[in-house]
Amino acid sequence: MNQPLQAMEPFTVHLAEPAARVSLIGARAYLLEAPGELTLEAQRRIWALSQALLARPEVESVVPGMTNLLVLFRQIPPEPAPVIEQLQHLWRTADPLHRAGRTHEIAVHYGGEHAIDLPALCDYAGLSDQEVVRRHHQSRYSVFAVASAPGFGYLGGLDPALYMPRKQVPSLHMLKGMVTIGGMQSGIAVLDGPNGWNSIGFADTVMFDASAAQPALLAPGDTVCFLPERIEL
Repeated sequence: MNQPLQAMEPFTVHLAEPAARVSLIGARAYLLEAPGELTLEAQRRIWALSQALLARPEVESVVPGMTNLLVLFRQIPPEPAPVIEQLQHLWRTADPLHRAGRTHEIAVHYGGEHAIDLPALCDYAGLSDQEVVRRHHQSRYSVFAVASAPGFGYLGGLDPALYMPRKQVPSLHMLKGMVTIGGMQSGIAVLDGPNGWNSIGFADTVMFDASAAQPALLAPGDTVCFLPERIEL
């Protein structure tokens, strides 16, 4: 039987590995943030920890994010400190979970009217528009998490040369389907409206269908390959 997190005994902290950061988000919710850089290995440990915690009777739900995990307990733990320590311990001892997801080939119209941020990205990276497009579609992407909007997949695996920060002032009228870059991630916009990511093209693939048996096209652990259906530079 799983021992409640709040009742675990203190343990020895091993300083060889940075500890996860754990914060209280309300009385029953704790947010664990993985230390270090954004990597697939860290995300696989998030998946493993999520699966292990969801099996515990005192845990109501978990929400995996990009190298972070929100844990909601059924009741308010008597003391937060033991919970924080145990979550850090579980993170440190978690074995990465390798998910055999599906592979999605998504056709993209690179450039054109929807690539509103391609010139700025070329300037930032010091690359030609042809090179940006080549590097983007030749990478294979892993779905780290599906979050922030229905069906939106955070895609890791971007060529480091294409790194570009998110906008400080979001674009107000980005369209659903725009293929974007935000930091070291790529994605496909799933809603019309304000968006702080940088658009380099457009995909006509339906990413979320509320009437489908599986509404979101992508799931954590899936692989995404972008296919250049059309290039207009």
